[in-house]
Order: sequence, then C-alpha cells, then structure tokens
Amino acid sequence: MNNFISIIKKHPALSWVLGFQLFRLLLLPFMGLMPQDAYYYMYGQNLSLSYFDHPGMIGYILRIFTDVLGQSVFVVKFADFTITSLTIFSFYKLASLFLSKKSLWRSMILVASTIFISIVSFNSTPDVPLLLFWTLSVLFLYKAIFQQKKWCWVLGGIAMGLAFDSKYTALMLQIGLVAFLIFSNKYRKLFLSPWLWICLILSVVITFPVWWWNYQNEFASFAFQSSERTSSISKFEIKPKLFFGAIGHQLFLLLPILFSAFIVFSFKHIKKALIKFKLPSQNTLFLLAFFVPTFVGFFLITPIYWVKLNWMMPSYITGIIIAGMYISKKLLKIQVIISIVFHIAVASQVIFFFVPIKSDDTWVGWEELSIEVKKLQEKYEEKPFLFSMDGYKTSAGLRFYLDQKVYAQNIVGLNALHFDYLNDDLQILKGTNALFINSDKRFKNKLKNGTINEDVLKNFSTVRELQPIIINEGTARSRKFWVFYCSNYQAKK
Repeated sequence: MNNFISIIKKHPALSWVLGFQLFRLLLLPFMGLMPQDAYYYMYGQNLSLSYFDHPGMIGYILRIFTDVLGQSVFVVKFADFTITSLTIFSFYKLASLFLSKKSLWRSMILVASTIFISIVSFNSTPDVPLLLFWTLSVLFLYKAIFQQKKWCWVLGGIAMGLAFDSKYTALMLQIGLVAFLIFSNKYRKLFLSPWLWICLILSVVITFPVWWWNYQNEFASFAFQSSERTSSISKFEIKPKLFFGAIGHQLFLLLPILFSAFIVFSFKHIKKALIKFKLPSQNTLFLLAFFVPTFVGFFLITPIYWVKLNWMMPSYITGIIIAGMYISKKLLKIQVIISIVFHIAVASQVIFFFVPIKSDDTWVGWEELSIEVKKLQEKYEEKPFLFSMDGYKTSAGLRFYLDQKVYAQNIVGLNALHFDYLNDDLQILKGTNALFINSDKRFKNKLKNGTINEDVLKNFSTVRELQPIIINEGTARSRKFWVFYCSNYQAKK
C-alpha cells in the first residue's frame, strides 16, 4: 500500500487516470444491457470462425468471461472494462516511446478523460478488442522499425491479424505501415527486408478463419460491409448535415479541446507536406501514418456518407500521443473539467434516467421486457415461439434473458444479419404459433395500433394484435413494444 501511495505522489497525474477508471468501474453495476451486448454475446454462444457482420473476437471474449464468471450483464460489461483497461496500459507503453514524462502523463489524462473510452468500457462492440490489438500493433511495429527488434516484426504481424479478427477497420494498420515506409527516406529500405514481409504475411495468416468462413458463405460478410458503403458513396450527393453530424459526434467522443487539437495538428502537418513539401520527424511521421488515413480519410467522405461515430476511434491512439505534444497545462485542465461534467451527467442519466430516450438503442427495459414476455408466453398452452423484426435488437435482448431461441425477421424470409447463419431449422416450426414482439423506437403513444409487416401476414394464417408492453423506468414511461399473436406458421423453404 505504501509503495502504491509513493507512486501516486511521484506521478500525481496517475491519480486522475485511476480516478476515471475507478469511476467507470463503480458505474458498471448500474449499466443495463445494451442491444449490442446481447447481440455479440449471441456470437459467443454460437461459436463460429467468423460472423456475418463482423469477425468474432468480441464474441469469443464475452464467451470466455461469461463461462468463467457466469452469465450476467455485469460480467459482460466487466469484460469490456477489462479489455479497455488493457488498452489504456498498452497506450501508456506506446506513448512512453515518444513523449517526455511531462507530456506522457498529459496524454494519459487525455485518453482517460475521453468519452470514447467510457463507451468502449460500457458497451460490447468489435471496437473493444480492435483498440487493444491496434495499440499493440503500433507498439510492436515501432519497436521493430526504430529499435531493430526482429521478434517485434512477428508480434506486430500477430497483433495486426488479431485486430483484423476483431474488425475490418484494422486493414488501415497495414495501410499505415506501408504509407510510413513510402514517405520515410530513412526506413524505406525496409521494403527489402524479409522481416517486413514475414510480418505482413503473418498478419494475413492470422486472419485465415475470417477468410475461410467468408469463402464457405459466398463472402457474405465482405459483401455486406462493402456493397452498402460503396453504393452510397458512388451517388456523390453533398449533404452538409452529414458533415456537421460527424463533427458533432467527434466533439462528443473526444471533447472540444482534444478534437480541436486533432484538427490543428492535422491541418499543420498536411499543409507543410502539400505546400512546403516538408515532412515531420520520423517519430511524428510514424504516428501520423496511423492517424491520417483513418481520421482524415473518414472525415473526407462525411459530406457524402454517414460515417458512424466509432469508425475513427482507432486513429485516436496515435492522435492523442501527438496531441500530448501540443496541449498546454491550461487546456488540459479545461479538458478534464468538461470531462468530469460529462461523466457526472452520464452517471446521473444511467442511475436516475432523468431524460427519456426515445430509441431502442438503449440500456433500459430489456430485462423487464423479457419478464413480461415470459408471463405472456406462459398464458398459452402451446407456448408460442418468439420473433421480432426491428433488426437484431429485441431478438438479441430477449435471447440474453430467456432460456430459449428467439428468432428475427428471417422467420418471414427477410435478411436478419447473423440470425441467418445460426443453422436454425425453421421447418420444425411449421404449423405452430408465435408471439411477434416489436419495439416502438420512438415510443409513439398516440398510435393505438401497431403496424403489421406484410411479410408477417403472408407467413401466418391469422395475426391478432394484443396489448402493447409498456416499460416504466421510475415514474416515466420509457419503452413500448408492440405485441401480436400469430397462428399457424408456414415456413418458407
């Protein structure tokens, strides 16, 4: 204990980092199940080499944690928190290679104070393991290139492969590495090194499960991730609201000071490179190689495409290290104050639910819904099966809490993400009855009747609307679910 206190006294900034992490840990028990938590938990309960919309790393992690510690919302959140804490530690090891002690601890406070760290600490997404393996990749690649540690080429290749096994965005790691070597006069010769190619080949070999699954499934995941994106971008319609929306969610994730720092140094270095043909030092060039393609690259398409708030997250790792070189003590204090206010507001919302969230993308109501659905299901002698058609969210949420299969819109012949790849034999349900549960995303209380999809009517003999399920959080009505009793299911082959 005395040793710990002496370390804190020696590094006062450490108390801020630990303080933010302790805050997050204490908030974990109050966090309810997010739909993403339930969906990726389902990944782990249905083990596969890969999955329809993402590789499976987050599912494997949740499977390990819940097998060891038991299935609960807290354990799922604790898994996210643990992996993210490892990311912060890895960030420390990486940043220490570039920064003085003073700047190092400023960058540690910067990363610990961000909202994006809170999000990946509380919410299971592929970004959770991606950020860890992205950070480790950059760490090992730096040591391989700048410190000539050959074994780090091997570790870097493994880490890049595991990052890709987490999320396809990890491809930007190889792009960053190649970009750095192209622009670096000093290290361009490494293209002739067998160790570089061992690293790159190994990074591909590690991803073999993802490629094999896609090969077996007509490259469904790659098609899903590319077709919608490319078709939307190819239309090239300028939409200013998308651009300003991207600015808004980046301001939220990074907070104003850090986001402004990103914009300032990005403009500064790009201007020098394009106008003055002057590149930064080798160290800074290395950091920029893993920042610019992802952060600036995605920002360039925001006027024509909705870039999701988490897509730029990997770039934050090296971006924050660069920001640590720029941000003054005064600006850091402002960042911390804003962060504390934000986190107190978030904690208040989580615990007391002051502001109703009119969305199904929330931590509120899933357990209560499962209780009500189970009661309703038990009223019928034949125990009707359950399905939903609001994406994966209601189906995954009910699956998490109920010890039974809950189907998605694949029941009526529509695409349903990885629900299509669970090898469910829908023919055994032929002739049975079902309860169709659908979330009213905007909680439209004025509507007395739900809307029945035509595909549902085609697949059942009769569809009868029941009383909606209303979930109350405190004194406020927080969630609403439409309920329909559907008889005599006719499964499509």
